[in-house]
Amino acid sequence: QVHLVESGGGLVQAGGSLRLSCTASGNIISINDMGWYRQAPGKQRELVARITTDGSTNYADSVKGRFTISRDNAKNTVFLQMNSLKPEDTAAYYCNALVRGGYSLSRPLSYWGQGTQVTVSS
Repeated sequence: QVHLVESGGGLVQAGGSLRLSCTASGNIISINDMGWYRQAPGKQRELVARITTDGSTNYADSVKGRFTISRDNAKNTVFLQMNSLKPEDTAAYYCNALVRGGYSLSRPLSYWGQGTQVTVSS
């Protein structure tokens, strides 16, 4: 089984910064795209940022210029540096990865972490 574990969430004042980390472990053959999503109460889960194997990135308009996604392929880890945080960034943040491994050794499947809470106070 493949597991994604997030860390780095917490409580921060508006204008502050946090750095989220997500590490994949388990029966991993390879990892393709990785990304971060978030979900606030009563809202749909939305894309925050994604990064491909080659390092190409994509960001939600609401976080462009403030958040930066990166990855360390050797450590099976993806990061999200969040600067200039706003109260509207408050949400549970979930790591996602397209992984060959776990129960599917021949083709990649999408896996999700359990989430880490980010709360930004006014």
